[in-house]
Amino acid sequence: MDLLSSINRRVDLMMVIVALLLCAYGVIMVFSATQSLHLSSGDPYLHLKKQVVSLFIGVIAIVIISISNYNRWKNHLISIYLLNISILALVLLIGKTVNGAKSWIELGTFFQFQPSELSKLLLIVTLASFFASRKTQLNSIQDLVLALVHVSLPLLLVLAQPDLGTGLCFIAILLGMMLIAGFPARHFAIIFLIGIIIGFSAFHFQLLEPHQVERLTVFINPNNAPRDAIYNLVQSKIAIGSGQFSGKGLFSGTQAKLQFLPERHTDFIFSVVGEELGFLGASFLLLLFFILIMRGLRTAAYAKNLFGTLLVAGIVSLWIFQIMINVGMTIGLMPITGIPLPFISYGNSSLITHLAAIGILLSVYARRFV
Repeated sequence: MDLLSSINRRVDLMMVIVALLLCAYGVIMVFSATQSLHLSSGDPYLHLKKQVVSLFIGVIAIVIISISNYNRWKNHLISIYLLNISILALVLLIGKTVNGAKSWIELGTFFQFQPSELSKLLLIVTLASFFASRKTQLNSIQDLVLALVHVSLPLLLVLAQPDLGTGLCFIAILLGMMLIAGFPARHFAIIFLIGIIIGFSAFHFQLLEPHQVERLTVFINPNNAPRDAIYNLVQSKIAIGSGQFSGKGLFSGTQAKLQFLPERHTDFIFSVVGEELGFLGASFLLLLFFILIMRGLRTAAYAKNLFGTLLVAGIVSLWIFQIMINVGMTIGLMPITGIPLPFISYGNSSLITHLAAIGILLSVYARRFV
């Protein structure tokens, strides 16, 4: 008991268990969603193998990051920020274009690296360092301008890919961290006003890609949307609705198996959960997310310093935003933006990044008394 108590003092075992359960959930659902992708021309276990490899790398990242002292990172704000800008600029130069976005860098035939996923964590670290260094001096308009400038350069590089979903994640991170850092309400009002102006300008001057405009207009007025434009949402709702209370059974979802449901292993993985595991399986998944977020908030509350609190706040803000958007878009409550479901959606860079985020939380947790 003494050994277990000592370990629990240094490691949030509940957080680790929940994170691993989410990963196991994700691996199983990715396998179920992708069995039919390679039946005629390849390895039906290809996506499963890649996801397991990413899980293994992510677990190593958890160990390395959790035993490192997060307090040392705040002394390298400029270096980390330049690294962030460099990898986002690099993908625009040598990146591979998939589905209209130049967001991936090929690392051999088996692995693709998406810099914008890692960029989320790097942005959280640099923003936390910047806010913590100013402490309570965050009431002036100058502080708001500096915060917006801090986010604007990586944001513009991501939008240039174009990747609207990741850009929205950057905004969610900024707002969540500003709230915890103590920015006054008037600064949030200014950001809201800027967002309205930018959104109106993007539509008026046709700054968005056609498929991005289509996704947003489908959400605003689905009844008058063209049949092709609303196809994804209709198939998602059919999948989730057909699962009813207990689901059709694992590996027995017809919408996924018969390939009616698009992007079923990435953007619409929650639809596969709803169809195969029903209300019970979807509710259990959301319960795991709830526990993880609550453990994150607990870690933020007990962090030794403001820098640790802000690190956790940024990560929790990212998780809440991605979960709300991804689940919401599968049932028509949010626009379809291509934002993956943390730990569940297929994606090498996404899974490794979120597991690395667990490592950051564990590092903050372990040093809450020292």
